[in-house]
Amino acid sequence: MKNLPQLLTAITVRAQHGPTDVSINSLTLDSRQAGPGTVFFALRGTAADGHQFIAKAVEQGAAVVVCEELPAALNPATSYVQVTDSAEAMALMAAEFYGHPSRQLQLVGITGTNGKTTCATMLHKLFRELGYHCGLLSTVQNQIDEQVILSTHTTPDAIRLNELLAQMLRAGCTHVFIEVSSHAVVQHRVTGLHFAGGVFTNLSHDHLDYHGTFDAYLKAKKGFFDMLPKSGFALSNADDKRGAVMLQNVAGRRELYSLRGHGEFRARLLENAVHGLHLEIEGREVQFRLIGVFNAYNLLAIYGTAVLLGEDPTEVLTVLSGLTSAPGRFEPVVSGKARITGIVDYAHTPDALENVLQTLADIRQPSQQIITVVGCGGNRDEAKRPEMARLAAVLSERAVLTSDNPRFEDPNDILTQMQAGVPVTALGKVLTIADRREAIKTAVALAQPGDIVLVAGKGHETYQEIKGIKNDFDDKQVLKEMFELLGK
Repeated sequence: MKNLPQLLTAITVRAQHGPTDVSINSLTLDSRQAGPGTVFFALRGTAADGHQFIAKAVEQGAAVVVCEELPAALNPATSYVQVTDSAEAMALMAAEFYGHPSRQLQLVGITGTNGKTTCATMLHKLFRELGYHCGLLSTVQNQIDEQVILSTHTTPDAIRLNELLAQMLRAGCTHVFIEVSSHAVVQHRVTGLHFAGGVFTNLSHDHLDYHGTFDAYLKAKKGFFDMLPKSGFALSNADDKRGAVMLQNVAGRRELYSLRGHGEFRARLLENAVHGLHLEIEGREVQFRLIGVFNAYNLLAIYGTAVLLGEDPTEVLTVLSGLTSAPGRFEPVVSGKARITGIVDYAHTPDALENVLQTLADIRQPSQQIITVVGCGGNRDEAKRPEMARLAAVLSERAVLTSDNPRFEDPNDILTQMQAGVPVTALGKVLTIADRREAIKTAVALAQPGDIVLVAGKGHETYQEIKGIKNDFDDKQVLKEMFELLGK
């Protein structure tokens, strides 16, 4: 429990009304969870404005309301704190409320368009194998050592995030690896946290529905590096044209990793085959279980991070060579009879899809055809839809365009936008089937013995979101079912 004056030392207060000597036992941004001893934060969101629920929070008994605009009528029993930015205030007060757990942890954030989940998950696996107690905060799941905690966002809200970090600290964790999304930076979810280091993977077309422009998206990612402390490190991909930008004005140690150019951490690709990657890192030849050039970059980022955290390079490479990737990231499902290789991957951006398809093209045998099933999410960036379809059509022998998570959009409208990107010369090898299960079934039916079926877009997700309802749907499980159903 904290008192209000303690929490207010973390922020700049524009105005304060009502009682000041207030004991606080919880924080919330949901008026339904407000009650005695609670601080309610009125946040402005894309779908709703928390200021509209101040009266409800006060009715529920909230002790304190933090807001940007004071309501017309003030309850004399409630303390009102006016600030410039409620989200920023919430993050700073949450860190103070939970005792700044990030200051006592080796907290590493990974940001970029692709590779965040793989890097965070494998860093967690690596440090567990190295003997540490570790926390993981990722798109797929949150973990304390091997205990899984349900994940609902790439980066949780600031209250939940500090609560999780405090829980991890109590459990004896020394290291925590977290995905840092562009939304999290702009929405101040990671504001007030102390990072031991930050990692940049790459940047490509994504989330423009939220950020508006690519420049704003870039600045959001850059904002994470700008907040790193002087004691921390920033590790960036030298082969991405925005890699150097991320390191500009960073207060702490700045390092680069590269497969092609210069950097503190360098690797050379010796072989990229179906059984894995063969790399030369720092003069050592190492065989890895992961596949694809994009994973060579992920492995190099993981290696560099571990070394910057003080681990022995040889031991890191030894352990890393035996690790597998995150669920739903280039995950294979092989049929029992026809030996068709199914690949389930989260690729939901043009860059990620191109990486996966190019990797399959590089490792396949001449007789193998690639059949791709792909969709695009509803109520998200529309500009990438035709490009996703174009890539699937051009880089596959057959492509099946289908529904992803349509959310509140009509799947057929999404598919029409996707179809616009298919070149005239490729129309004959593209099918459009709105029902995702039928689309996967069709792809398996088209596959001949030894072929490759890529099911892209949802990866680890075990649901399909339609009109606000998350229906059970697991690409990996459906793929297995269709292999069996069709006798493949």
